[in-house]
Amino acid sequence: MGRSSTILRHFMWAGMLCITLSACTLTESINKILSSTTPGDWFTGDGLLKADQKVNAFVALNFENLKQDMAKGHGEYLTSLSTLLGVPQDRQGAFFAYAQSRYPSVNTSGSGPSDLVALLAQDRPSHNIYPQ
Repeated sequence: MGRSSTILRHFMWAGMLCITLSACTLTESINKILSSTTPGDWFTGDGLLKADQKVNAFVALNFENLKQDMAKGHGEYLTSLSTLLGVPQDRQGAFFAYAQSRYPSVNTSGSGPSDLVALLAQDRPSHNIYPQ
């Protein structure tokens, strides 16, 4: 019985270590985008996420997955982002191509979630991807 409890304890510690290490990457991404904003900018008085901050929150939480989708030129995270940005369904192909063309700019060591938002949401491309 002593040996199985020791093995179980080792698995528990290994699991906690994995969770801690994976949380570091997420926390780092969130810190990068939150550090440039004021806490009241993201949430209402009721503690709900403001509508104009949904893109920032989504990108902060899914930054690595979005970069992978941008490299491929498609994917569920990029599709979700296009929906949050209001890209019409018939223009998603153009949005995906634009996002893929911008991947090298986002795939640098100093690039963070706010850079991705600036490239895809704030710097509106002139080739009619977004509604007027």
